[in-house]
Amino acid sequence: MSEWSGKSRGGVWGYRFFIFLIRHAGTKVVYLFIRVVAVYFLVFSKKAPIYFYFRNIHGYNRWKAIRSIYQNYCILGEVLVDKVMVLNGMASRFTYSFEGEEYLQEMSNGGKGGILIGAHIGTREMAGQLLERINSRINIVMLEAEHEKILKVMGDIIEKRSFNIIPHKDDYSHLFQISEAFKNNEFVVLHGDRYLPGTNTVSTGFLGKQAKFPSGPLYLASKNKVPVSFVYTLKDSPTHYHFYATPGKLFPYPSKLKTRKLLIKGMVDEYVSSLENIISKYPLQWFNYHHFWEKETA
Repeated sequence: MSEWSGKSRGGVWGYRFFIFLIRHAGTKVVYLFIRVVAVYFLVFSKKAPIYFYFRNIHGYNRWKAIRSIYQNYCILGEVLVDKVMVLNGMASRFTYSFEGEEYLQEMSNGGKGGILIGAHIGTREMAGQLLERINSRINIVMLEAEHEKILKVMGDIIEKRSFNIIPHKDDYSHLFQISEAFKNNEFVVLHGDRYLPGTNTVSTGFLGKQAKFPSGPLYLASKNKVPVSFVYTLKDSPTHYHFYATPGKLFPYPSKLKTRKLLIKGMVDEYVSSLENIISKYPLQWFNYHHFWEKETA
């Protein structure tokens, strides 16, 4: 199941330590250190969910699955370091490819803004930097606890970002900020592959097994009558990122609840199909470390 507690691993001290290494030792040293840290996590972390992903979803043998977990940890570490570097004004150290950027420009020209739905594959924060060429402001919805952690770590650095963060709050006040963003022809970036307890979900086939996905992001687009694009930013090499975006699509909002539920199921299926396509290209960059499928057995 893809429900999770809303908490992510990694403390403030760890972020600050990597910032110190980046500033004083350089990227190559940091990447080498990540490989050492990855060995530690490979030995001591709980690996059941990610092992299931490689072993049962991709059908890898035992040793290839373990090797893939190690590679997955290494890439995750590199992505986190790259994100910190970009926020520190070092975006010029990377090169980028844009696939589907014209779709987002079309959405911006439409004057309604839109929702960009990603997943826990690659990195969405890098996308916020890559989309500077789009005429609409980028807003990333982030859990309030994660937002506070970033503020504690980065301080004045976060003020230099080229995107805005909307903290996801328990009182749902973030929905008003999202509505205002649409009125100002801005984009809102959301994850489409995780949900908190009590939220509405849709069960569907995903990579050959049943999994639940939140219906909220697509419902939000339908109700606000704004277009949706599925977006992903993946790491192709140590210094190159590839951005993908699908054509913007406007989903109707039927007045009948039964019709609306059927429509939302179809919307989620479209998102899942897009996500499956990206995962087939970048299987090592799927960063989900909780039980995702409804029935997981090693």
